[in-house]
Formats: sequence, structure tokens, C-alpha cells
Amino acid sequence: MDTRAKNLAYAVLSSLFAALMAVGAFIAIPLPISPVPIVLQTMFMLLAALVLGPWWAGLSTLLYLLLGLIGLPVFSGGTGGPATFLGPTGGYLLGYIPCSILVGLIGGKARDRKPLLFFACLVGMLPVYALGVLRLRAVLDSSWERAFAAGFFPFIPGDLAKSLLAAILAPKLSAGIRSMLAGPTHG
Repeated sequence: MDTRAKNLAYAVLSSLFAALMAVGAFIAIPLPISPVPIVLQTMFMLLAALVLGPWWAGLSTLLYLLLGLIGLPVFSGGTGGPATFLGPTGGYLLGYIPCSILVGLIGGKARDRKPLLFFACLVGMLPVYALGVLRLRAVLDSSWERAFAAGFFPFIPGDLAKSLLAAILAPKLSAGIRSMLAGPTHG
């Protein structure tokens, strides 16, 4: 497959993952102790990073965030628009960009080694938590203890599970994409 066709395929895949992130935002579990719900969009973002690599995953994540920024209801609770970035989930959303790039960089070295893919996801979640808790503390006008209690600790089990699922699914999905990009074999 030539470079233009391969780039087109990756652009389509990036768009598909942006759409999956939007769908994942609607799969939300509200938490009584936090204004931030548990969502599945992070799993799709992690999967995009492991499958597409840092730059295409970063583009996919940026596309998803831009769709929300212009007002499309692609964020949790069917929200969108610039105000979302100023609310309690804004920091988490902004953390997705460095997360997807970081996971793609680390995960790209791991290929099919699931423990390293899992590790890449965990490391990548650090900017999401850092920016998320920082913004949540400002929005809640609260102490660091309350911000961590509402914006970090409740998410650890779910993010561990989503990271594990992404690490398990990524090698098979990557192999399928590589096969698709290689085109039909003749022989």
C-alpha cells in the first residue's frame, strides 16, 4: 500500500476512534461523591493510542475534543461546548491529548507484550489525573484531599480495568489493521 493510501486509512481509523470516544462518553456511571462520572471513552482513547501510535492517536483525540469544543454533544452526559472545558471534567478532557501521545510512544515499543501495553496505559493516565484533579479542585474550590477523594481514588479500579482491556485487545486489533493495510496476498 502506498503512503497516501496508508495515510488515508489511518485518517479514517483516527476518525473512527474519535467516534468511539464519543460513544464511550455516553456509557457513564455517575458517582455520588464526584461531579465526574466513570466513562468508557478513556478505554477507546487508550486503545487508539496502542493501535494507531502517538501521532494518529493524538490526532484522533484532538478531533474528539474539537468536536466537543464546537458544541457537539460528545462528552459525558451529552454535553459539549467551551463551557465543558471550564467545568469539573475539563482537566480530564485536556489530559487526554498528552495521555494518547504518551501511551502511543510507550506502547509502540511494546508491540504484542501485554504487560508493557498495560504499563503504557497506566503511565499515560498520569496527565489525565494530574490535569483532572487540578481543574476539579479549582471548580470545587476545595482542599487537595477532597479533590483527590472525588477525582482520583474512585477512578483507579475502573481505569485499571480499562487499561487491562485495552492491553488485551490492542495486539489483535493491531494485527488486523496491519493485515488490512498490507492488502491481499497473491500466491
